[in-house]
Amino acid sequence: MTSAPDIVIRGGTIADGSGGDLYEADVAIADGKIIDVGKVSGKGKEEIDARGKLVAPGFVDVHTHYDGQVTWSQDITPSSQNGVTTAIMGNCGVGFAPCRPSDHTRLIQLMEGVEDIPEPVLSAGIPWEWESFPDYMDWLSKRSFDVDIGAQLPHAALRVYVMGERGARRDPSTVEDNRQMAALAGDAVRAGALGFSTSRTLNHRTSTGDFTPTLKAGEDELTAIAGAMHGVGRSVLQFVLDLSTVHEDLPMMLRVAENTKCPISFSITQNDKSPRRWRQTLDTINEASRRGLSITAQIAARPVGLMLGLELSRNPFQTHASYKAIAPLPLKERVARLHQAETRATILAENASDTDDPLFFRPNYDKMYLLGNPPDYEQPPENTLGAQARRLGKRPEELAYDAMLTDGGRGMLYVPFLNYSDGNLDATREMLLDPNSVPGLSDGGAHCGIICDASFPTYLLTHWTRDRTRGEKLSIPFVIAVQSRKTALSVGLADRGLIAPGYKADVNVIDYDHLHLHPPKVHYDLPVGGRRLLQQVDGYEATIVSGVVTQRGGTATGARPGRLIRGTQATHSAA
Repeated sequence: MTSAPDIVIRGGTIADGSGGDLYEADVAIADGKIIDVGKVSGKGKEEIDARGKLVAPGFVDVHTHYDGQVTWSQDITPSSQNGVTTAIMGNCGVGFAPCRPSDHTRLIQLMEGVEDIPEPVLSAGIPWEWESFPDYMDWLSKRSFDVDIGAQLPHAALRVYVMGERGARRDPSTVEDNRQMAALAGDAVRAGALGFSTSRTLNHRTSTGDFTPTLKAGEDELTAIAGAMHGVGRSVLQFVLDLSTVHEDLPMMLRVAENTKCPISFSITQNDKSPRRWRQTLDTINEASRRGLSITAQIAARPVGLMLGLELSRNPFQTHASYKAIAPLPLKERVARLHQAETRATILAENASDTDDPLFFRPNYDKMYLLGNPPDYEQPPENTLGAQARRLGKRPEELAYDAMLTDGGRGMLYVPFLNYSDGNLDATREMLLDPNSVPGLSDGGAHCGIICDASFPTYLLTHWTRDRTRGEKLSIPFVIAVQSRKTALSVGLADRGLIAPGYKADVNVIDYDHLHLHPPKVHYDLPVGGRRLLQQVDGYEATIVSGVVTQRGGTATGARPGRLIRGTQATHSAA
């Protein structure tokens, strides 16, 4: 070395992202790249003592919804607090470009309904200084962040931009519509889009209750768009399907992939209505992979779970007439009323009424838990409120009511509604081990008042390699590899995800023994005081993005070396 490295990480236990065995080494970094791994003799301008610590590549989160947040904030929290150094947004067909001024409200209502990001936050936070997708990318390219950001072209925005009201009401597209969408999709890839996303699930609705514009988009439309994008440069077609129509939609998406040679990526979860369907779906994509198709299944690291509470978007009593009467009151006043014996008795005597809210489930107390501290996402069935109530000779509604009133009305209930049909995470482990899967579905930046899953990358490491007691674990090298190198390659980013010379210097130094997630709490730190659920995490000694320390000991340094990624990134020539 002719000059001192910018950083030398000393004596860490290296999980290099390849999936190979752990080993002890130093890591030298200069000019945003890893330049040496081994015994580094020269002293760095900064030295990080990693003895007894785990040193791993930065995590690549392929499924986030920071499309709005990146326009008002340079700190991509909470993902950047969970070891993530690259976040891919624009998933599930929702986003904010392209968009005509007349459709601003429409796209905000769609994002609010699908991803539970409040309208006042989006309306106040998004500056709308673009119309086309390339304009959006150009505007973002002038900003800096604490992680790298990758973008996908959202189908709903594209469809409404080209088809207007016809697109919003889900009319079939015409040949001319498809031609225009395909041309704009090609422009998006030229501007740096890593992929295109769409949704075909009934759960995705606007805040006014309308289904997503992409719900029944035709095969000809998807083929035209995917073909145009992949013809310009590598791009991934990301989608989410509905269990009720997966038998029709999955074969169609496989035909689109086969006809366009476009890689596809989609979410697979375990659903209570058909608890083994995930196995059939993985078998289908594994067979398609053997035929040469490029397919990646995105797997949630734990149950996709709803957080219910008085301070949150939903709670078990929200459709009870007497609760609805006091629901508009500020939390403190509402809590005071709920403590009144008469109010309690009245609400508990009522039944839940019907609602078309896709994320409100008629309470099943045999599927509802207290999350605990530390939070436990894999509890046995005897811990449910239903089981506890039977042991105590009480009604489970009483336990739920009283639990939400703890901590000044900030107590939360936890309902795992995906990946927990068996009362354990054995199916999730099998999904994560599948050769065609990667961890995904953290939904960072979304579901602000009901789901808190942006901590998936930390949970993968703590629960699956160290803390699990109700089944087999996974190895540290495997977990690091699948959420760094494997996720990076799935979206065409071959320049990162490995601790090796020549690769991008995105690195985590982790106090593995003390890596710890706290229970979710509500914070009011979005624009106009908007609410979101966050989890404090301890144990990240340092997170490095492009050779610059962005997090140190759980605190942001204020450095923002992260940039918008423009298209797929090849690895260095020696790799």
